[in-house]
Amino acid sequence: MTYRRWFVVGAVFAVIGALVAAFAIFYGNFSPRGYVEDRYTRASSRDIGADAVAYTSPRSPSQVAKEVTDAWQPADQYVDGSGVYLRYDDDSVVILPIATGSVILLERLRTAYPRYHSTVGNHWGWGRGNTVRGGGPGSGK
Repeated sequence: MTYRRWFVVGAVFAVIGALVAAFAIFYGNFSPRGYVEDRYTRASSRDIGADAVAYTSPRSPSQVAKEVTDAWQPADQYVDGSGVYLRYDDDSVVILPIATGSVILLERLRTAYPRYHSTVGNHWGWGRGNTVRGGGPGSGK
């Protein structure tokens, strides 16, 4: 009787493991970075140094941004004529127009913040609490 119970428990764990593996195979990485890596074409010639890894899409920046934000809701986003800037917990996804569609740049926040601060300025929460000392008399002393 106890062997049968262990067999059932083992079978249940095997089925759960198979479902998790199938989900991982069909849905790829579980992050905005993984989403972009799985769905867009790698374009190493458009990388910005070692920090910003480039991908391309034949779609417009607004179409790519909709695809990415439908899959992964950003913490903040900023849109202007230069492109779409998405901020996530650890990463940024910057989507810029090119003649053949869009270039999608993946970059960690620690290097993306100084690069894009002149564009997104105070529209994003980048640096809140880390680089902003606060206001008022005696603050930051």
